Amino acid sequence: MIKQQEVYKIGRLGKTHGVKGEISFMFDDDVFDRVDADYLVLDIDGILVPFFMEEYRFRSDSTAIVKFEDINTQDRARELTNCDVYFPRALTDDDEASHSLALLVGFDIVDAQTKKAVGTIAAIDDSTANILFELENGTLIPASEDLITHIDQKKKQITIALPEGILDL
Repeated sequence: MIKQQEVYKIGRLGKTHGVKGEISFMFDDDVFDRVDADYLVLDIDGILVPFFMEEYRFRSDSTAIVKFEDINTQDRARELTNCDVYFPRALTDDDEASHSLALLVGFDIVDAQTKKAVGTIAAIDDSTANILFELENGTLIPASEDLITHIDQKKKQITIALPEGILDL
């Protein structure tokens, strides 16, 4: 059984494409292409299930058309629409980890000055030039390399020199 901490979210499936079981895939991270992965993990009713890719092709820098094995009709592909797509952390080597902020979802933020935990990263907001860590409690923390003092992959912690007053907003 695949556990949530073994994967990280890279996108979501959209509408079907054609009648042969293809489906659109909107992704935030193209790691599946960079590390030559054979499968993606889909969240099917709260259960993480591996789906092997037969083929895929890019439509843009954030969208691909994917054909999964044994999904051969539009109706079968339609059952997968709106599923969140995850990627196994084990298939991502350390060099690749530095390329994807999505890997940091689930990490705890620690204040560099007080050494206290501030919260856990629930999402990455990269909709603007200023990337933000969105914590589970709704707090937004700048994801600036200038503020990050240490990342501990094993403990899943990021130590950040927080700007004064940021937690009071």
